[in-house]
Amino acid sequence: MEYSQATQRTIAFIEEQLTEEMTLEHLPHTAGYSKYHLSRIFKQETGLTIGEYIRIRRLALAASYLMYSNASILTIAFTLQFQSQEAFTRAFKEIYALPPGKYRKMMQSLSMTEEEKLVVSNEQVKGWMLSGGNPELYQFHTDDKVFHSGTRSGVLYSSTASANNGQFATMMQGFQAAEFKGKRLKMSCYLKTVDAAKCGAWMRIDNATGDTIQFDNMDQRSVKGTTEWNHYSIVLDVPEEGDSIYFGVLLIGSGKVWADGFRFEEVDDKVPSTNMLSQERLPKQPANLDFSMD
Repeated sequence: MEYSQATQRTIAFIEEQLTEEMTLEHLPHTAGYSKYHLSRIFKQETGLTIGEYIRIRRLALAASYLMYSNASILTIAFTLQFQSQEAFTRAFKEIYALPPGKYRKMMQSLSMTEEEKLVVSNEQVKGWMLSGGNPELYQFHTDDKVFHSGTRSGVLYSSTASANNGQFATMMQGFQAAEFKGKRLKMSCYLKTVDAAKCGAWMRIDNATGDTIQFDNMDQRSVKGTTEWNHYSIVLDVPEEGDSIYFGVLLIGSGKVWADGFRFEEVDDKVPSTNMLSQERLPKQPANLDFSMD
C-alpha cells in the first residue's frame, strides 16, 4: 500500500521546508504522532531515518543548484542548512562521489546547447516508451532540473492545453514475470505533479495470451492538482500463469507529472494487495436481474 498518512504528511512538509531549518520537534505536530512513534513509522516505511531523508533530498537539490545556478558552494551549503562548507562537501561527496566544485565543473562541461537538448528530449528514453490512448498529445523525456534523487527524473506532460479527461498517455515499460512467479510484488516510486487533471502509477500482470490477470492504476486514490514529491506503491500477486509485467505512470487529461525512484521488491501476505481485479471486489450474487429495484 501507499505510505501511511503520517509518513505522507511528513514527506510533504519536508519538501516544502528543504531550505529552512527543520528539527524533529516540528514534525510530530504535522503528522499527528509523537516524535518517537513518527520516527519509528517513517524508518519502517521508507528505510531511512527522517534525518537521512532530509539530508538526501537537500543534497539532490544542491546538485541541481550546482548545475543550474552560479551560486557559490558556500551559499548553497548555507541555503540548505549545512553548518559549514566543509560539512556540505563531505556529505555531497558521500552521495555523488565528487566534491561539489568538481561535480559542477564536470556537469557544466557536459552541458549541451538548447538545440541538442531539444533533439535528446524528443528521443525515446532508454528502456521506456510513450504509449496510451492519445500519445500524440503528450511529451515524455528525462528532466535533469527536477528530480527526487540521483540526477534525473522522467517527466510526462500534455503538449496541448486541449487534452481532456477522455484522453491519456503513459510512460511505461515491461519485463518478463518468470523471476517473480508465485510471489507478491510491490512496485513503488515517487511522483510530483503540476496542474495534473488525474494521474497515478500503475502495474499489471498479463498471462501468455495477453490477458490481464492482475491490475492496479490507482484509480480510487489518484493524484490531482499540484503536489510535491510523494511516495506511492502498488502491490500485486504474480500467479504461476503470469508471463509479463508492465508498469508506468498514467496521466489523464492535462498537466504534468514527474516520476523518480522506481523500485521493485518481494513482500509477504501481510502487505495487502491493491489488485483492482480481485474477486473480493465483486458481489457474491447477481442482483436486480429484472430491473425492479431502484
